Amino acid sequence: MWKRINWKAVLFTVIWVVSLSGLGVLMGFIEQKKVAVICRDVRVLIPGTQSFIERKEIDEILLQNKGPLIGRKLNLINIHDIENELKANPFIEYAKVYADMDGIITVRIKQREPVLRILNSENQDFYVDLNGLKIPTSENFTAEVLVANGLISEHFSNKVDTLKTQLAKDLFNTALFIRKDTLWNNQIEQIYVNSKKEIELVPRVGNQKIILGSADSLDVKFRNLLAFYKKALPKVGWDTYKTINVKYANQIVCEKTKVDSIKAIKANPNLQVIIADSLKIDNTDTTKIQ
Repeated sequence: MWKRINWKAVLFTVIWVVSLSGLGVLMGFIEQKKVAVICRDVRVLIPGTQSFIERKEIDEILLQNKGPLIGRKLNLINIHDIENELKANPFIEYAKVYADMDGIITVRIKQREPVLRILNSENQDFYVDLNGLKIPTSENFTAEVLVANGLISEHFSNKVDTLKTQLAKDLFNTALFIRKDTLWNNQIEQIYVNSKKEIELVPRVGNQKIILGSADSLDVKFRNLLAFYKKALPKVGWDTYKTINVKYANQIVCEKTKVDSIKAIKANPNLQVIIADSLKIDNTDTTKIQ
């Protein structure tokens, strides 16, 4: 009979019972100590460079939880309620509140990180954060991010919300792509949606419009644009063309500031450039003007 007993299972069960009992005793001890411990300080940690929300606003939220925390017993402070109040703020992505037995309450805040600012057709102004969520602007802080305006119908209800239209999602994906590349992040200063609902980019260097179209094949479009920047513009000048159209997968279409006859020429085996001059870009890094 003794041989049939699974001693490993018995031992495992005993260990679990002892552990749970010990945990219960420990929790009981903590709760008893909480009754005696008084909150003597509140520490607020807000890492990062964003300043959408300041310490005084955090203090105001904490005050709403039945008055000042300092001087109150820890067992009378509802940590979960405080967390929920903090998370209700549109600029706070994450909040964690905890107390130790020394009477210190720590509040850790993670602010939302904007990547795009949109001014829609209704003159509503809002940000889109790193998670693709719409958030309001702030009186305390202006984020240095790309601004998109023009024919944008995406509505904002003044609360944290997801993007609804495909155009707004394309704007967000375009801003993300530009943000991740140092070159384009420095070169592109604005996004515009034209009357055809095409995405246009406004560069810092040069007066031309860059017509992106939609946000599909962004890596290909920007690679083609970079090739054009390197091979063509240094030869003809940055202000020669008023538009650079990269919305087609395998060609770039350019319009001169003064329109001449348009000729199609090959840039490389995969890229065709249509411009108002007879300009040839061969497979090397050299550019030939004919």
